[in-house]
Amino acid sequence: MPEVRLVGPNGEQVGIVSIGDALKLAQESDLDLVEVAATARPPVCKLMDYGKFKYESAMKAREARRNQAYTIIKEIKLRPKIDPHDYETKKGHVVRFLKAGDKVKVTIMFRGREQSRPELGFRLLQRLAEDVTELGFVESQPKQDGRNMIMVIGPHKKKAEAKAEKAAAKAQRGEESAETETPVTDEAAAPQE
Repeated sequence: MPEVRLVGPNGEQVGIVSIGDALKLAQESDLDLVEVAATARPPVCKLMDYGKFKYESAMKAREARRNQAYTIIKEIKLRPKIDPHDYETKKGHVVRFLKAGDKVKVTIMFRGREQSRPELGFRLLQRLAEDVTELGFVESQPKQDGRNMIMVIGPHKKKAEAKAEKAAAKAQRGEESAETETPVTDEAAAPQE
């Protein structure tokens, strides 16, 4: 490849030049000659500060990772013959997970003769879905998987929104507690005669 299509440091087109001329231009401007598109005919090269380019791309990737919200799936296990109080406790866990912006995988485990009555588990999952409908929606409908029946509930709000709300509520509580504290004055602390 005796010649390349050269792009300047500000993105301007220099044109098709020989490799020797491109290297000379790079040395004169104290920049690196970087091959951008090797498969093009002729290949495309750009004049740039490669170290600075790598640093900036690493910073962009780091910022993207920082702003990325990870989807976490929490799991709750139930039995078809669950006690009402135990159901309320498990429902409270599901509500807490959905408020935090996490998905919830609800599993009903069948044992023995319970396997012949999957409609009990289906009704329990439907009841749970109706109870938490204001916080989440059914992402995957209940389906039998061997001895278990599985349903996934997704939150209405994203993880990042839930974090922002939690931080705002915490800041609000901090302001309220600062307002309720009464300062001690010198007059109140001085002995009376």
